[in-house]
Amino acid sequence: MHPAPPAALELALRLRYLRTDLWADSKLTQAALAKALGKAVGKDKGLSPATVASWESTTAPKLPPREAVMAVAQFFATQRSLGPEPELVPIDSFAPEEEAAYKGLLEDLLRLHSAARGGTAGEMPIVARRSWHFSDDGPVTLVCPQLPKREASPFADPGNPNYTHLAGFGDLDAMVELHGHVRADNPSMDVFFKAAPEVKADDLSGHVVIIGGIAWNDVTRRLIDLSQLPVRQEEYSALPTGEIFVTQVNDETRKYLPVLSSETGMLMEDVGLLVRMPNPLNSNRTLTMCNGIHSRGVLGSVRTLTDARLRESNEQYIARNFSNNQFGILMRVQVIAGETLTPDFNTAGTVLYQWPVKA
Repeated sequence: MHPAPPAALELALRLRYLRTDLWADSKLTQAALAKALGKAVGKDKGLSPATVASWESTTAPKLPPREAVMAVAQFFATQRSLGPEPELVPIDSFAPEEEAAYKGLLEDLLRLHSAARGGTAGEMPIVARRSWHFSDDGPVTLVCPQLPKREASPFADPGNPNYTHLAGFGDLDAMVELHGHVRADNPSMDVFFKAAPEVKADDLSGHVVIIGGIAWNDVTRRLIDLSQLPVRQEEYSALPTGEIFVTQVNDETRKYLPVLSSETGMLMEDVGLLVRMPNPLNSNRTLTMCNGIHSRGVLGSVRTLTDARLRESNEQYIARNFSNNQFGILMRVQVIAGETLTPDFNTAGTVLYQWPVKA
């Protein structure tokens, strides 16, 4: 039998140390850890203890998948993971010291993982954040505006022989884009979409994603009031097609307006808002708002973290600028030939206002 490569052995020893010695009094078994990590690595019924044992083997260690390494870092970042029964604690709920422990441990483990795969221990693989992945049981409910009758298609009328339920939804492009992405990132979790009038109290106790602004969505208006955001949305007499965003900083009020073509009146630039924070109705879950002055702004805010070409760099921007995956970003959304372009947070002028400021 060939000896294990040094990097693979070092990773195996590190994984064994975390389980057996970091919290020695807990007597954490391979079976308990396997069960806690199971869903995070795509196993509905948990990993087998033998799989965890193979990662810790000092004679023939098996390299764990990258998502398993990330889940291990999440588990051992906080002793709260032991709970009444071992389980992953949502990263969104980490205290500052837990988040610091998570980042340090994740960096350490990913370096070892890279070296074991044939890289060098000095390399730091890019940590792919996944803002739309939730490490708990969910569920996730997308709340969409319902079009008023005067704006809705005839197919939104239940009396129409060709009645189509989704024909009554506003911001449908954004909802379809986001629903598919959230489902793909959380294959074992229930992901629902509902028009605002259909929402029940129980729908608001899980992860909630509000799509669209206040005009056609009373749920958005209510949750914005509860959330006490530093940005508000209000009617503007010179713009009958949407509600503008307003901030007030150091007694200075600033209004954020879209840009319309002076020749055609077509929308050239919209304003979008993306917010992630604890759900004010259940602090163990999240509230996300994808908002805009018009539907283009809503879609732009959604696509910042779903567009395959830009989501990774936007995730890295969020990681650099915010703690605990809690943030608010007011952004410029370009519209060219009627098409919404995905905002790039790293491009100067895209981010119009953000909070909180990372210390």
